[in-house]
Amino acid sequence: MRIDPPIPSEHLDTNREAGGLVAAVASAILAAMIITALYFGRQIFVPMALAILLTFVLAPAVHALQHIRVPRSLAVVGVVLCAFACILGLASLFAAQLSDLAGELPKYQTTISQKINSLRSTTAGRGTLERASDMLKDLSKELDRPGPAVRGSASGQVSLTPSGAVTPVPVEVRQPDPTALENLRTVLSPLIHPLATTGIIVIFVIFILMQREDLRNRLIRLAGAHDLQRTTAALDDAAARLSRLFLTQIAVNGAFGTVIGLGLWAIGIPSPVLWGILAAVLRFVPYVGAVIAAAFPLILAVAVDPGWSLLLWTAALFLLVEPLVGHVIEPLVYGRSTGLSPVAVVVAATFWTALWGPIGLVLATPLTVCLVVLGRHVEKLQFLDVMFGDRPALTPPEIFYQRMLAGDPIEAAEKAEQFLKERSLVSYYDQVAIPGLRLAQNDSDRGALQLERQAKLRDSVLEFASNLAEIDEEEEDDVPTLDAEAATAVDRSPDRDHAERMPVLKREDLAPEWRGDPAVLCMAGRSLIDEAAAVAIAHLLEVHGIAAKVEPSELLTNANIVRLQPDDVRVVCLVHMGEEVASHTRFAIRRLKRRMPKARIMLCWWSGRIDEETAERRRLEARADLVVTSPGHALARLLDAAASVPITTNSESKPARIAK
Repeated sequence: MRIDPPIPSEHLDTNREAGGLVAAVASAILAAMIITALYFGRQIFVPMALAILLTFVLAPAVHALQHIRVPRSLAVVGVVLCAFACILGLASLFAAQLSDLAGELPKYQTTISQKINSLRSTTAGRGTLERASDMLKDLSKELDRPGPAVRGSASGQVSLTPSGAVTPVPVEVRQPDPTALENLRTVLSPLIHPLATTGIIVIFVIFILMQREDLRNRLIRLAGAHDLQRTTAALDDAAARLSRLFLTQIAVNGAFGTVIGLGLWAIGIPSPVLWGILAAVLRFVPYVGAVIAAAFPLILAVAVDPGWSLLLWTAALFLLVEPLVGHVIEPLVYGRSTGLSPVAVVVAATFWTALWGPIGLVLATPLTVCLVVLGRHVEKLQFLDVMFGDRPALTPPEIFYQRMLAGDPIEAAEKAEQFLKERSLVSYYDQVAIPGLRLAQNDSDRGALQLERQAKLRDSVLEFASNLAEIDEEEEDDVPTLDAEAATAVDRSPDRDHAERMPVLKREDLAPEWRGDPAVLCMAGRSLIDEAAAVAIAHLLEVHGIAAKVEPSELLTNANIVRLQPDDVRVVCLVHMGEEVASHTRFAIRRLKRRMPKARIMLCWWSGRIDEETAERRRLEARADLVVTSPGHALARLLDAAASVPITTNSESKPARIAK
């Protein structure tokens, strides 16, 4: 029997890289094809997008009618007809106001000229530019003056034009009067495209509302039918949230337009209904919509009023209403953001405007919100949520780990400082730092984190701890608002756990035997990652008033353990981040007990969340005096032992006695 030799690992890596490159190229080609289709098929995709958004808005009304036993077909048709009747009514009113304004514009030319003259008169004297302008006007008049057909000679004789010259006769071409059919075609031609688009939207909306359960089932199949209950609940919740969001946006923007229209009517700006409708529509455009909506009434105020009062009142109206709606009403009504990051809003506005023009600018935010919600619930489309969503792309432990690997402990310390305004330092180590180091340990176990990178990570943690050394947990100074990553970390941390109530001991609060320096020796079990975790627990103990010192794992060997000074050491914290307690840990504990017979050995086994039974089994295997599974657990035990008067702390398991 022939046995093929194993494929070398470098060949497997090469094949894997080639497969990843092919997948990336295929994804890029697919994205280019989709964008091309959206651009050239915008005559169909724009009505379809409008129909989908209108479906989210009208679905609650259809559902309410069905609850009172109205047949679905009648409910759908009735709601759609009412909605489009309102839309067409507003469009007609908009067109009428625009036509009236266009007819009145010539009347404002005199006012504009007077304002220009008044501005010009404010300049003292006639300047050089104005004199030059007058000279150019005179020259222009001389050049435009026609020459005489008959020119007199020096002797007084008349010189006629050359013989044979024929005076041109003007010719006027008259077209026959248009027929009734041509007049009808002239009137209907500009309306064909809007009416066709409206008809397509109506058809799409009706069919989507009629077949929404079938479309939902197909989307569930796309999302993954292996967990129907969870997928159905997620999609139903997403649809309800989108409907509520779009309805709220329409209500808020409609109220904004109404207030602007009434305010402009009270001020005296012509066609206030036109500007109110325009303000409501343009406010769907993020960031600049209200500014664009304000520009037109401001220009009209300059043209209408001989003075400047209308301009000032109009500017004051927008400066008052827009911040009030944006910073007070919207946070109260929405309760949360739209789910898009600020960069995503700008990118989406640019992208959809380039594809579909002005209508794309209006639809940019709603369409991108739909894509982000779809990405949160469809596994294959999660990249949309990562790219455009407002949730942090990395979890707080991942951010901590990434900053340590990058050698940037300053940014990590800044985020930790924000976290410490809401939670304690021990909560940060429990919820962020140690889970981040656990990620590093996982990479090390699978050979993805070399010793050089581990050393860099250890040094970064040392600098990180020194940056936090002077942060007082009771400080009440004003600080910036929590950013997304810090807020996420705070949300994941227990609201008021046992860590929040752990005291900071002064020297007089310590038992006499715990006043040595150091009272606790924090040692790495084996790796540089263990040493980084030992730095964390040492920093935590120092903050809470217990003197601690960090020693590397090299001192646990037979040759180097004699360098450890047992004087004043009450507890040795042996930090171990691995999944299993290896034999070298047992030997290390044995050597520590021989070297420091008066000290208690605490195994800090921080490989993850484990139960008490498993922790006790690991303690027995390692022959340690006690075992703790988190920095908060360790701090609670040591504070209880070090205090001269017993204190009450809630730990993760029943406390074991530490001899004082």
